[in-house]
Amino acid sequence: MFRRAAVMLTVMGVAGATAVAADAYPWHNNRFDRPEHGFAPTWTTLHDGSPRDVGLDPGPIDASVRQIDEWTRTNPTVPAVPHPLMSGVVTMLVHDGVVVERSHAGYASQYADQQGTLLPSDQRVPMRDDTIFDMASISKLFTSIAVMQLVERGKVDVDAPVSRYLPEFGVNGKAGITVKQLLTHVSGLDADLPLWRDWPDKAARIKAVMDVAPINPPGTVYKYSDLNLITLGVMIERLTGSTLDNVVRTGITEPLRMVDTGYNPPASKLDRIAATEYQISPPRGMVRGQVHDENAWSLDGVAGHAGVFSTARDMAILGQTFLNGGIYAGRRILREDTVRAMLTDYNGAFPGNAHGLGFELDQMFYMGGLSGPVTAGHTGYTGTTLVVDLASRSIAILLSNRVHPNRGWGSINPAREALATGLARALAVPPRHGRDYWFTGIGNSTTATLSTQELAAGDSPIRVTFDTFVDSESTDHLVLESSNDGVRWQSVAVVAHGPGAPPGSTDWLAGHGHRTWWFVEATVPPTPKIRFRWRLTTDRLYTGRGDGVDNIKITQGSRTLLDGEKQPTVLDSQGWDRRIR
Repeated sequence: MFRRAAVMLTVMGVAGATAVAADAYPWHNNRFDRPEHGFAPTWTTLHDGSPRDVGLDPGPIDASVRQIDEWTRTNPTVPAVPHPLMSGVVTMLVHDGVVVERSHAGYASQYADQQGTLLPSDQRVPMRDDTIFDMASISKLFTSIAVMQLVERGKVDVDAPVSRYLPEFGVNGKAGITVKQLLTHVSGLDADLPLWRDWPDKAARIKAVMDVAPINPPGTVYKYSDLNLITLGVMIERLTGSTLDNVVRTGITEPLRMVDTGYNPPASKLDRIAATEYQISPPRGMVRGQVHDENAWSLDGVAGHAGVFSTARDMAILGQTFLNGGIYAGRRILREDTVRAMLTDYNGAFPGNAHGLGFELDQMFYMGGLSGPVTAGHTGYTGTTLVVDLASRSIAILLSNRVHPNRGWGSINPAREALATGLARALAVPPRHGRDYWFTGIGNSTTATLSTQELAAGDSPIRVTFDTFVDSESTDHLVLESSNDGVRWQSVAVVAHGPGAPPGSTDWLAGHGHRTWWFVEATVPPTPKIRFRWRLTTDRLYTGRGDGVDNIKITQGSRTLLDGEKQPTVLDSQGWDRRIR
């Protein structure tokens, strides 16, 4: 079972909804609707504490961890399958330097073959907080940091062609590809090559990457590519005269005292390393303690795209280093302006693929409710996740061995999203007016409605105003609707005001990352009687932190038809909770 105990919320029924007790929501501190600007204080270091120590609600955190723990025994994507979503998992959540949650569940090793034959019980290895994981593509962040350290030393210009530093790379249409295009995955190169299979040795494999031709004109298409980072790893070695693993060790992990992070972990740590896949081609058997990625393995375990092993604690140190602007415990690995550059989106021409120099940005599929323009992170194919949210100075880490024993067993994206969203919902969004507001955090493929009773109107236009806090996927729409009979509903055009609000009149509200309340207004033609409702409908994937509605006012001239602050119980809720200050 997971380590943290569940915290039960006190609830009471109100108007068909749930009113959450005041002591469950510490509004006084660390608000999601007041995002931070700039870096955390440079002296911020990690220390253990509880959610309440830093003004967080423990309920959403505990709920997410309980769900993730359950998924080490069941599979939410295909409930009937005989295997869990992932063999085992370690999670860690950090806010303002405080480790507010750490948990482990399942097994670091429990299968004997690719079909999932269980090992004898005495040979299974349970997960623990300090289990070491193959970080897979999160290794790309270490390569990117090493590149930017060379930029700081004046040895690399990110806007210069890679061929300036690696002349052999500038063939077959690659002469103009820049370092930045490799870091942001707009180089035009294909995703990968089967280096381990089609080339006989390391030298031939590196040459194959240098010789490869783009499949798209550079700068025209976003395509995530291992070849980009393999190339940068080679460039780092060329410019430093050292191996990539040594550059990462001396420039990143040693200064930050990330004691369990590096390539090709020693045999002395094998008992703490999570197993990955049972590989048939190449015939490696159960992979444990060696890099899972076949190309990185064929490059002696050290490559720009994969090969790093690490723990949750070490990754939290790296995340806090970026929150602090490149420094941790007095040891600086990057300048503040370099960190800003790494966390700036250069892919505005490719919507949905926001990317800094190495870091992915604003990816709801694993950043969940923490997603936003200044939320950075990366995932790894083996089942690893790092999310660093500058706006709330928070870190979410989920490390799993989801490919153990078979990479075809499915995606852990539901777990990634659940953990980040749990932390986002633990951060307070107080009412904008009065003591309460309506909140819905429904899941995928669901609808929630908040409806008025029938209102007796008259012969003048009806005005509706309310405040809303919207944090949802762009395809999850909050709609104001009206009805004359309570059966047939039609959308009402609204105008929203506030940072990030859609311009002009719109039939629905959606979006995330702005982290602020909007004021919304609408006008409806005269009618003898009318009902209104607020409806949120979600699609099958990704829901963000959720939506809130507050300070509902419906008027006709000088006459008030409904005042939601004074009459909250006249609203009928299906899927909305009444949040009380």
